[in-house]
Amino acid sequence: MSKESNIDDVQEPINSAPPEVRQIIERVWQLEKSRIDRKINSHINDDILAIVKEAVR
Repeated sequence: MSKESNIDDVQEPINSAPPEVRQIIERVWQLEKSRIDRKINSHINDDILAIVKEAVR
């Protein structure tokens, strides 16, 4: 199995998700990326909860 095939397998649930779910995934990914870039080690759960609550409204 090639590396590209593995990446496609990982991405498939995201690619086939409804737009609302993809939006949540994208926002959480951006949040986590910014936290890693700034080397922030605090808890992320409250931020993720806020993203999900906003999407549900």
